[in-house]
Amino acid sequence: MTTPEAEPSESDRTQAEDARPQGARDADAHDESAPEAAPEAQSRPEERLERAVRAAEQALIEFEIAVETFRVEVENFSRLHHQKLGPMYSRLDELDAQIAEAVAARTGDLEDIRKADEARARVMPMPGVEELFHGWMDSEGLFPEAVAMLTDQPVRPPQRVRPSDEARQLYRELVRKAHPDLAQDDAERRRRDEFIARVNAAYSRGDEALLRELSEEWAAGPVPEEWKPSRSEELYARLEWLAQRKELLTLVARELEESAIGAMLKMAPEDPDQLLEEIAEQLLAQVDEREKELARLAG
Repeated sequence: MTTPEAEPSESDRTQAEDARPQGARDADAHDESAPEAAPEAQSRPEERLERAVRAAEQALIEFEIAVETFRVEVENFSRLHHQKLGPMYSRLDELDAQIAEAVAARTGDLEDIRKADEARARVMPMPGVEELFHGWMDSEGLFPEAVAMLTDQPVRPPQRVRPSDEARQLYRELVRKAHPDLAQDDAERRRRDEFIARVNAAYSRGDEALLRELSEEWAAGPVPEEWKPSRSEELYARLEWLAQRKELLTLVARELEESAIGAMLKMAPEDPDQLLEEIAEQLLAQVDEREKELARLAG
């Protein structure tokens, strides 16, 4: 039958502790007294910056969505406003011009004549065919350029280019110097391929000046690689760009809100059609008043 080992006495534990190296005892004391390091303190600075950048990017995306949504709403409301109320505004301008002209004809006063001229100038004239179709047609029909585009024909026949003797000489020299077969590695071959493509394009146009510039560029040698910022510097630059982008969007949003159409839309964001109905009723009342006044002047 086995017996349990005797419990070590207090003096035995003290002696054993004294026998341990001082460094081990100091390490135990530090582990017992020091609190556990926070996860945030253990993470790299780049990780905290990356989290900040991701949060800023997400916030900017949501802000852009809100601004773009409001911009589309303003644009749609502006289109409806013009379609529904534009004729009424035009009618009001025409009636104002006729009233001013009737007053000027009755009084003959120079000031009344000036006001009549200004009122007539405010009346929007009907656009011509050229303006409506943005240069695609006139009263005679489609322009030749438009016909060519619609029938997949070249707008203008290609012109033959005959490079000068100097251009031919520059071209030959550049091809001899920059030919891709002279490359020593893949990166150099890609650089030469890109450069020769530019040389060929310039020669096909007979652009002697550009060929001369390309010759000087090749003589100067490849552009040295640009200095690359560290990851932290890239993240700081990204945060700065996000902040500038947000300021720009804030200006766009403010301009939309302060515009005439934006202000009207904010008056009834849930039911803009009803707002248009109310404005239409007001304009119809004004048209009726102007027509009565014009009839009175004419009578």
